[in-house]
Amino acid sequence: MKIIMLGAPGAGKGTQAKQIADKYGIPHISTGDIFRANLKQGTELGKKAKEYMDQGLLVPDELTCDLVMDRISQEDCKNGFVLDGFPRTIPQAEALDTALAKIGQKMDYAIDVDVPDENIINRMSGRRACLNCGATYHIVSIPTKVEGVCDRCGNAVVLRDDDQPETVKKRLEVYHAQTQPLIDYYKKQDILKTVDGTQPMEKVFDAIVEILGA
Repeated sequence: MKIIMLGAPGAGKGTQAKQIADKYGIPHISTGDIFRANLKQGTELGKKAKEYMDQGLLVPDELTCDLVMDRISQEDCKNGFVLDGFPRTIPQAEALDTALAKIGQKMDYAIDVDVPDENIINRMSGRRACLNCGATYHIVSIPTKVEGVCDRCGNAVVLRDDDQPETVKKRLEVYHAQTQPLIDYYKKQDILKTVDGTQPMEKVFDAIVEILGA
């Protein structure tokens, strides 16, 4: 079962991807994790990626795809995997399809966790994080026991810069320009499934399980 998770930043696709991975016993693969692992291990691909990252440049699509293909060729992916954060653009999706076709494989599902922008801005501007221990909260759904104080370590919790409404709006603009076209791309392939991401997390997961089959 090979799954791609789609959805705007803050739609909750990462949380759903982890739950899918746990339920079906397949790896949850995020590009961030792949980059970190390759950099840490000093692999050839990691060294190539580092050259771009050190210059503050985006890692090219082809190299990103090579890193992903290297990861999904590992033994733990033989029964499938959940891709989270890749592909982000049409060229990445095409590179992935081409690479998979070479090994006689293709993606089974692209699941879009659909949440309107307005909900995402409200959701993310309610997030609070402890910069000391990394714990995260939400002023409505997961509030701290004492307002503004981390339950875990007692330090102050803050609204991070990337959760500020203006920043979130910019991230959503980038998403709509670059990643939204993927929805049409996978619709044409007849593998796109959409779930209502405004529901509680458990209900979103139930809807995904219904699509994938228990």
